[in-house]
Amino acid sequence: GLDYMVKLAERLLRKNPSHVTLLSPLVTYLFTFVAGTGHVAYSVLPVIAEVATETKIRPERPLGIAVIASQQAITASPISAATVALLGLLTGYDITLFDILKITIPATLIGVLVGAFFSMKVGKELVDDPEYQKRLKEGLFNGTRVEIKDVRNKRQAMLSVIIFLLATALIVFFGSFEGLRPSFVINGEETALGMSAIIEIVMLSAAAIILLATGTDGIKATQGSVFPAGMQAVIAIFGIAWMGDTFLQGNMAQLTSSIEGIVRQMPWLFGIALFVMSILLYSQAATVRALMPLGLALGISPYMLIALFPAVNGYFFIPNYPTVVAAINFDRTGSTGIGKYVLNHSFMMPGMISTVVAIVLGLLFIQLF
Repeated sequence: GLDYMVKLAERLLRKNPSHVTLLSPLVTYLFTFVAGTGHVAYSVLPVIAEVATETKIRPERPLGIAVIASQQAITASPISAATVALLGLLTGYDITLFDILKITIPATLIGVLVGAFFSMKVGKELVDDPEYQKRLKEGLFNGTRVEIKDVRNKRQAMLSVIIFLLATALIVFFGSFEGLRPSFVINGEETALGMSAIIEIVMLSAAAIILLATGTDGIKATQGSVFPAGMQAVIAIFGIAWMGDTFLQGNMAQLTSSIEGIVRQMPWLFGIALFVMSILLYSQAATVRALMPLGLALGISPYMLIALFPAVNGYFFIPNYPTVVAAINFDRTGSTGIGKYVLNHSFMMPGMISTVVAIVLGLLFIQLF
């Protein structure tokens, strides 16, 4: 199914090569939005790099913002671990999944597009780039073309994508209308099934239906690239979140008393804390689980926390995240890279612009909506 989506993305980019800097982030944003993980961007990064090189557009421009878009979409995806974690924390505040998505989707999408517009003027034109000219003279570009092979079992691939999309739509539906969720009487009170449990049930059911409907070997599915990455993320998120939760709960009184005054006066400062913590934890979900309870304890409005949610996308700041490293390696021209001072890398400018714009728009949208 992922191969099929990548093939569609390749056709779109090759048909509109001159707009690769604008289309690439939209592609990676959509991939992450649907799949709930930014790791799906690996599949399309080589295509982006190749299309840009063939069109003589500096590959740094589309690759930089494409990686950032794959991260920003995490906070807009209804099935990402970060969104599920935030929804779980805000359950007691009468906030639905739709309340979160109607803020984060337009905010992050516009933020990514603004980042893409600024990326269009990054660096020298490819033909004037000394590193590219050097590699050209060394014969590193021999006319070989990176192209995704046609998808095998195309009908089953399409079916798997359709089932997955329907499952995602179903989650948004359940998250938007609480009356549709199963409810149980607990201690004399009727309680609806939580969205975290519903997301798990729906997605696991979708996976089972895909295996049955397409005749896929379940053992082979676990040997693909996506499954191990997902399981590593589960272990990392549980471990880091558990550690952070233990620390915060044990020191909540001291933490709240020391910073409560300044945060109440300027709640947007909590967004900086989220950004810094995400750089250290390298996970949006772990950052949400570790720090958002502190925000609630400090009395920050849950709507303000939704507006600040895109601040957890800070792990581009230090350029050693897998998608960042992959983008650098896929660029054969050498235009995408890490600067002399480490932090002056190809992803800093689009990342900072996209994040700041998303947060500012989020603060505006919570006032409007």
